[in-house]
Amino acid sequence: MSDPRDQWVSLRSDELSADVNPLGAQLSTLRDREGRDLLWDGDPAVWTGRAPLLFPIVGVLVGGAYRLDARVYPLSRHGFARGRHFDLIDATRATAAFKLRADAASLKIYPYHFELNVHFAIEGATLSVTTWVKNAGDAVMPASFGYHPGFRWPLPFGRARASHFIEFANDEPAPMRRLDADGLLMPQPQPTPISNRRLSLSDELFQDDVIIFDEIRSPSVIYGAADGPRLRVSYPDTPYLGIWTKPGANFICIEPWHGIADPEGFSGDFRAKPGIFMVAPGSATPMRMAITLLRG
Repeated sequence: MSDPRDQWVSLRSDELSADVNPLGAQLSTLRDREGRDLLWDGDPAVWTGRAPLLFPIVGVLVGGAYRLDARVYPLSRHGFARGRHFDLIDATRATAAFKLRADAASLKIYPYHFELNVHFAIEGATLSVTTWVKNAGDAVMPASFGYHPGFRWPLPFGRARASHFIEFANDEPAPMRRLDADGLLMPQPQPTPISNRRLSLSDELFQDDVIIFDEIRSPSVIYGAADGPRLRVSYPDTPYLGIWTKPGANFICIEPWHGIADPEGFSGDFRAKPGIFMVAPGSATPMRMAITLLRG
């Protein structure tokens, strides 16, 4: 028999429909009113993800572990939330709420009594996602969190893949950052590939993996081709933005993060890790993302 926790939850409006997989509370389909897929399909031959949630870290750690006071804890890339079943708390035609709580297994690798409360809502042409990172314990909790949605590249509107670009809401003069072969943040910034607020997309950009903007000014970007429907991705609470694909693949990930991979050689306490935020006991930190289909 199938596990009832594996049943996807559907949301819809007159403009959009979506399905969320309780495994990882992962947005797994997003379609326009004509039924065209806007989200990557998780083809296991290329990349099994669709839109995973990254918690309690973003990226990788030096040696695959972090230090907290005198103890060392192993933790794999992007943390463990994407591989855990979330409880479905509530669902309507256009909304769904999920929760993940700390348990005995998570406490062995992340010794905090956390809750992740994830709320999805569709209204018109916008899908919004808010995740509250809650500290249900009695000690200050260090954490990172990230969104990782993968969109079709090209979008399903008949425009060439090479015509797609990402346009930033504001000027972005700061350099970008790169990762080394171990997935760690290299110290040397590189010249930004953004010109006149526009990032032209090509496979060559991603020969060395993700491109990272760690001094982002824009609270949103617009993705697509100049003469077709496009997607606006808004991220008002996250200070980093990663953009990634596998060269030649038909997806582009636009990733709002509040966290980042360890810098090369980092050996400090987890609380000093770049991108960490602190959550006081009993408090919850919201992380918002919205995806809007712009038809013209």
